[in-house]
Amino acid sequence: MLSRVISATVLGVDALRVDVEVDMALGLPNFSVVGLPEGAVKEARVRVESAIKNSDADFPQRRITVNLAPADLRKGGTAFDLPIALGLLSASEPLDRAILDRTLVFGELGLDGDVRPVPGALSMAVMARAENLTSIVCPEACAAEAAVVGGLEVFGVRKLREVVDHFAGQAALVPVHVDPEQALTRSGAEPVDFSDVRGQEHVKRALEVAAAGGHNLLMVGPPGSGKTMLARRLPGILPPPAFEEAVETTKIYSIMGLLRPGVALIGHRPFRAPHHTVSDAGLVGGGTTPHPGEVSLAHNGVLFLDELPEFRKNVLEVLRQPVEDGCVTISRASMAVTFPARFMLVAAMNPCPCGYLTDPVHLCLCSAAAIQRYRAQVSGPLMDRIDIQVEVPAVPYRDLVHHSPGETSAAVRERVVRARAVQAERFAALPGVRCNAHMAAAQVQRFCRLGPAEAALLEQAVRRLGFSARAFERILKVTRTIADLAGSESLTTEHLAEAIQYRSLDRALGSPAAAA
Repeated sequence: MLSRVISATVLGVDALRVDVEVDMALGLPNFSVVGLPEGAVKEARVRVESAIKNSDADFPQRRITVNLAPADLRKGGTAFDLPIALGLLSASEPLDRAILDRTLVFGELGLDGDVRPVPGALSMAVMARAENLTSIVCPEACAAEAAVVGGLEVFGVRKLREVVDHFAGQAALVPVHVDPEQALTRSGAEPVDFSDVRGQEHVKRALEVAAAGGHNLLMVGPPGSGKTMLARRLPGILPPPAFEEAVETTKIYSIMGLLRPGVALIGHRPFRAPHHTVSDAGLVGGGTTPHPGEVSLAHNGVLFLDELPEFRKNVLEVLRQPVEDGCVTISRASMAVTFPARFMLVAAMNPCPCGYLTDPVHLCLCSAAAIQRYRAQVSGPLMDRIDIQVEVPAVPYRDLVHHSPGETSAAVRERVVRARAVQAERFAALPGVRCNAHMAAAQVQRFCRLGPAEAALLEQAVRRLGFSARAFERILKVTRTIADLAGSESLTTEHLAEAIQYRSLDRALGSPAAAA
């Protein structure tokens, strides 16, 4: 007897359909799983047998063969437990095949018949809708996440017996409904606010420009100047994610098993701050079966690298592709997986090894050679990819003791949202371009036209500071963002001058004379 149950496996951040075919034939009792199963899938036979017996059902004493098709695709995880159990029970239970053939089924089984959550429910739901299926049966803990997709009846279950009774027509399950708008609603006020920061008005302005255009940013300053404090307040001024962005982010966190219980959709932009001891695989992803790294977990949000020169140089160099392309591709002998990684790179570093080169109070004892070695940890190509570079001086005493409350994050976010709305209208016909930082060379040439006076100013800056072609292009992108914040369609010399000053560290960080 042959039965089939539709399930799925996750590859990268997307799910692929897998047909679980169960054949039961006469012969000595045996249970084998074929179709390139990994260890957790092979162990399913033990969990499935115990779960069926502990759910008051008869386990068939026959020669059982389970094929996971397509057979040339490697399968991992525990999501096949539930569909395998359903395939076996179809031999002794009168299940409705018409409904089962239009239903995606996945979930892990406990030995007592409990149905436990598995990662990747959102990706599987997206796949089910693309395959024109009508319903999903999944663990109760995953039901809200899967229901976000819409267009499907999603049934959450806690016990194997509930699933069997549902397909046998003995007890109907109640579908789960989720309002996407409500799922996107912020959980509350930001825990930190821009008004907490004392002084540093020019750095706040740089952060506002970076948020408005999605630009990468580097802060250089002595210890205690507020670099980390400022970076952690950046998510509070970013616009809330659109539904498509929230789905993209949630898919990544789902396959990594990082969604909090009860969270159907991540309605805020992620902020990731890996320690400088992170490996290259931890940063961009890797493993025998590739998994996303920190750059993908920061997708549509912020990746903050504190103490940038302390990261190993090979780790920093692997950032080039995701920073430039918005994705990272991990190749293995048997597969190549691409993970999304469109994030804002925000970094902080000291001006020298001791940190006090630019501090007016503390004396720096670092030699010119030591400073040069320290700064050389950040390569020129990576520095070129950072749109905004700003110095963060020590906070003066008067700002510490006589500080009136500054602008709140909400006030700054209003201006950022208005600027992003202008960009959304500008790039409406360009797929994949959501803000100024995402523009390709053709879009920069089209949307960042300079007048004669502005062109002369930029030419002078390029000659004096030795900007590369990439830095030249990024100056134009930042200029476009500053004009958007000002509500101006044309780029003026004031907008361009401000953008140029955000590249002033290019020569300072790369020149031995400047370090001396």
